[in-house]
Amino acid sequence: MSDSTYMGFAVKDCTLITRMAGVREALNLRELEERVKNCPDESLFHHFCETVIRPTFDYPEYTNDFALWAGAELRDKKLAERLSLINPYKTESFDELRQQLIDILQERLGEIDHIPWAPKGRAFQFMQAATVVFDTGIVLESAGDLCTKMSEFSLGSIYYHFVEARRRTDSHADDFTAWLLETGEDVEDLVASLRMIDFYFMTLAELRSTLTAITSNFMKNYQYGKNITKL
Repeated sequence: MSDSTYMGFAVKDCTLITRMAGVREALNLRELEERVKNCPDESLFHHFCETVIRPTFDYPEYTNDFALWAGAELRDKKLAERLSLINPYKTESFDELRQQLIDILQERLGEIDHIPWAPKGRAFQFMQAATVVFDTGIVLESAGDLCTKMSEFSLGSIYYHFVEARRRTDSHADDFTAWLLETGEDVEDLVASLRMIDFYFMTLAELRSTLTAITSNFMKNYQYGKNITKL
C-alpha cells in the first residue's frame, strides 16, 4: 500500500536494521551455490536491492553483494561481472531471481578446475534487514510541490518511495507515479518519464539527480504551457 492519498503525499524517510538470515556462511563458490538454493527471499532482496542504501557498499561497479564477494574475496572477476548483470527488478518473482543466480554460479563451477575459496574471516554472510520508516514532516499537495522539492529529499526518502515501493506495493510501481495519477492533474508526460528510469544501476545520489532533472524539466514546460494559455 502506498503512503499517499488524493489530498496529499506524506514524504517518508527510512533506514535499515540488519540481522543474520539464519543461513550458514559460505566459504567457497560451491557452498555459495548450495546456500543460495535455500536462503530466504528477504536475504536475496537485501543482497540485491538494499545494497544501494547501505553506506558501507563501497564498490558501485558491482551491483550486488554476491558480485562484490565474488570479485573481492574469490578474486573471480569474470563471475563478478556476470553476477553484476542481474537486474532483480526485471524478474517476475524471487524464484526467478534465485534461479538466475543459481544458473550463473553453476555455469561458472562447470568452467573452472578448482573451487575458489575466500580468505579466512571473509566468508559470505547471508543477511536480511527490516526497514524502519519515519515521517519527514513534508506533505506534497500537488505535482508542482513534488517538482520543486525533489532535490531536497534525503537519499532515504528516494530509496523508500522510488525503489523499495516496488516490492511493497501491489502495483510494483514507485510511490510518486502512483500518487501523481490520483491527483487529477495533467501529469501523463511526467509519469511516463519517471517510469522510463532504469534506476537499478544508479546510486541513490544519481537517481535523485535524475529525478530532479526530470521533474524540473516538467515544471518548466508546465509553466511555459500556462503562460502560452494566458496569451
